[in-house]
Order: sequence, then C-alpha cells, then structure tokens
Amino acid sequence: MSKVKVEFINTCSCCEEYGRIIRSVASGHGDKVEVKIYIAGKDFDYLKKYGPVTRGTMIINGEKRLDTLSREIIEKAITDALSRSGD
Repeated sequence: MSKVKVEFINTCSCCEEYGRIIRSVASGHGDKVEVKIYIAGKDFDYLKKYGPVTRGTMIINGEKRLDTLSREIIEKAITDALSRSGD
C-alpha cells in the first residue's frame, strides 16, 4: 500500500477553505493520505514541479490536477486515488 500524496496550491484567500476541506477529508483516512499545502507568493517549491498556477489547484500523486473544487469533488478524488493505490 502506498500513500496518496495530495498537494494544494492556494492562490488567494478565497481558496483557504479548500485547504481546510482537503485536510479534513485526508484526516478521515489516517496516515494513508499525505497533504502538502503551498501558498502562492510565500512557497515556491511547487513552481519547479508544476509551473505558475493562477487558480487554486489540487494535485494528486503529482499527476491528476483539479482546479474546479468542491467538497464532493475533493472527497471523490481522494477516495479514487486510495482505491487505485491498492487500499
């Protein structure tokens, strides 16, 4: 079983709620989900990996990018990633 890595690039203050939702959903899966939140303008690590991002974006396992987010979309994306990881 491998961990699911969820990264979120927070580009503005209105995206902060998505970060809280991602953490909440991930906490429901224990240590199976690793979460990293980047804040645009403060964190720059994501730029080498993903380039400039102008909209709040969730990235799963470095591959699947989602920039239209809601609690339902976040829950489904994390659940799907967990099922693909063999859990």
